[in-house]
Amino acid sequence: MDIEADIRALQLDSAEENNGVGVVIPADQNTDGAEILDKMEEDLKDEVQESAPVPDVQQVVSASEDHDQEMLLPVHNPAKAKEKAAQEKAAKEEAEEEAEANKKRHLNVVFIGHVDAGKSTIGGQILFLSGQVDDRQIQKYEKEAKEKSRESWYMAYIMDTNEEERAKGKTVEVGRAHFETETTRFTILDAPGHKSYVPNMISGASQADIGVLVISARKGEFETGYERGGQTREHVQLAKTLGVSKLVVVVNKMDDPTVNWSKERYDEIEQKMVPFLKSSGYNTKKDVIFLPISGLMGINIDKSMDRNVCPWFSGPSFFEVLNAIEVPPRDPNGPFRMPIIDKFKDMGTVVMGKVESGSIREGDSLIVMPNKEHVKVVAIYCDEDKVKRAGPGENLRVRITGIEDEDILAGFVLSSTVKPVPAVTEFVAQLQILELLDNAIFTAGYKAILHIHAVVEECEIIELISQIDMKTRKPMKKKILFVKNGAAVVCRIQVSNSICVEKFSDFPQLGRFTLRTEGKTIAVGKVTALSGASSSA
Repeated sequence: MDIEADIRALQLDSAEENNGVGVVIPADQNTDGAEILDKMEEDLKDEVQESAPVPDVQQVVSASEDHDQEMLLPVHNPAKAKEKAAQEKAAKEEAEEEAEANKKRHLNVVFIGHVDAGKSTIGGQILFLSGQVDDRQIQKYEKEAKEKSRESWYMAYIMDTNEEERAKGKTVEVGRAHFETETTRFTILDAPGHKSYVPNMISGASQADIGVLVISARKGEFETGYERGGQTREHVQLAKTLGVSKLVVVVNKMDDPTVNWSKERYDEIEQKMVPFLKSSGYNTKKDVIFLPISGLMGINIDKSMDRNVCPWFSGPSFFEVLNAIEVPPRDPNGPFRMPIIDKFKDMGTVVMGKVESGSIREGDSLIVMPNKEHVKVVAIYCDEDKVKRAGPGENLRVRITGIEDEDILAGFVLSSTVKPVPAVTEFVAQLQILELLDNAIFTAGYKAILHIHAVVEECEIIELISQIDMKTRKPMKKKILFVKNGAAVVCRIQVSNSICVEKFSDFPQLGRFTLRTEGKTIAVGKVTALSGASSSA
């Protein structure tokens, strides 16, 4: 009995505790509390009525229903969401366009000159001074150069990356690197100076906007490079032909004990070079700048020289000269042209080259000429960065679909489908004969190697049309069968495979060429007419 009584007592206790916490209280219980509550409620109603008009009951009900619905389900409007996403995308694209427009201008700089003039060392020094290479790497290269008993080569190791180049101290491939100043992004193209590698030098110079001709001031070295057979002469002539319109002539190794910043030596080099540069077609007042520097010591490269080092020179530093150079603008809205200089496989087919005209975007449909393969642009890389679009003058790697890499050769051109680049096996050209081998005569049937943008093809002269009078620059009337050194001639040239070329007047970058034979440049020329061009996509 005691247990039952305990249980009943507990139940009563819990019921008392729960009173007022949502437990229904019988009507007869706690009447005083209910009366007080009713009175408070009535007073509150009176106050509300006085202060505001009573809303319609239906309105209140529907509003509360809406509110309940909102609380229950978040409203999802697909049209609105789509619109918002489209707006965000447009804003992002606009920001990208703006960033592209505000991007620093881009220039390609090719380093040319005789073997051992110090081209790779200057390139390495530039990368070090512009912060692209840190001290730890420099120390590693110094150690490596010391082990090979070549202490002064360590800066060149930044540009010359493969073992063969380091062992011989000669650049073979065209080295590439990037650096920036406050106003400009630069791509360095370090061309080989040795005569065996002139074809590589041609491919480097054909991508360049500015040439840096490196001359060694050391006794004997300038003379070797400048005399007949030296690469200084050939490189200058090639650079002009390949469209390098501006030239910075850096007189290097001025710190050498045989020179010791001598003004006499610097002036002697300048006096010998100016007439030669003029004869190669350069305007020495407008398009050529001379600078004394030391590549190994990094003097007069990133900042102007101290007067204690060189009291007679007060001109600008190398970086200041590069920043100030003006190059002719290219057309971003023209037909797209990108001569392919290299290709490889990387998650698809990737082609490399420099955009000579027009712009390219992700998703573009283009055509590879001369084999007329339609391709789609999947990704674009500029320097090492992935970009959505790129304009003329940029060096790009473009991933494309619709073609295998084995179906592409260097010299093919990635081009717009609307106005593709013409593909020909024959064209008419104006040639300037520089130096024929062993005083040979130049006549129909003459064979040589043709270098035009990234194309290297064997060609044959099939007809001499007319000789050009050097004084009047007009064709002579009399019929000719052959010409000799120094002559200018209009002739018809034939190649065995279709190549992509343009008339020089329409497109200088794809219309200028050189002819070489047995390792020597014999003539330079420009395309004046295309015969049998096939450009239908």
